[in-house]
Amino acid sequence: MMRIPHELPEEFPQDAKFIERWIKTDYEFGRLAARYDELNREIYQIESGDEPTTDEVLEKLKKRRLKLKDEIAAFIGKMERRM
Repeated sequence: MMRIPHELPEEFPQDAKFIERWIKTDYEFGRLAARYDELNREIYQIESGDEPTTDEVLEKLKKRRLKLKDEIAAFIGKMERRM
């Protein structure tokens, strides 16, 4: 199995167990994580040469991934404050 960089458990190692649980139990978070994973895999395919594109398109995708990561971090912070 290939290792795709920037997976959520790798990006938030201290919250990996919670992320797994929230993906299964929180609809909003599950959708957010699914969008992140889909975009991350698309970026990986481009970077590995499987799907050619321009540098401009790749940069836009990376910015969208970063925005999703920020949203996920905000969600994690909100959930941690509730615990």
